Amino acid sequence: MTVNAPRRQSRTVAVGAAASRPCTLVVCRGCCCGSPRKYPGTDHAWQLERLRASAEASGGRFAVRTTDCLGPCDQANVVVVQPSAAGRRQGGRPTWIGFAMDDDCTDELLSWAAAGGPGVAEPPVALELQFVRPPREARSRARR
Repeated sequence: MTVNAPRRQSRTVAVGAAASRPCTLVVCRGCCCGSPRKYPGTDHAWQLERLRASAEASGGRFAVRTTDCLGPCDQANVVVVQPSAAGRRQGGRPTWIGFAMDDDCTDELLSWAAAGGPGVAEPPVALELQFVRPPREARSRARR
């Protein structure tokens, strides 16, 4: 008769860059977001420059990257706040922010990202008013 050895619990441990991945602001710069033709009163280049400079000055606490069109063009400018590796482990999920054009919104994005972002820090209350559904989620709700 064979006795089975007790099962060892396994867990995944992030290694290297994935373990230290910071909160990331993904800034849409597609067809409508960042467009001076659509929103001429907003200095889109300055906003992106400010986000990047703050990320660089943060010492790696958060990062900024741009992407092509994210989809909800009627809610431009869109920024997705992706949680850090630590934030994901604590239940944080990507958070979509719409209408992210003015200095107050930019300040709040920067302070939330510097504090750790989703899963680590609570978002500023005013920023919560700008949360939007990701395109896929919005489409699936519309079909119900």
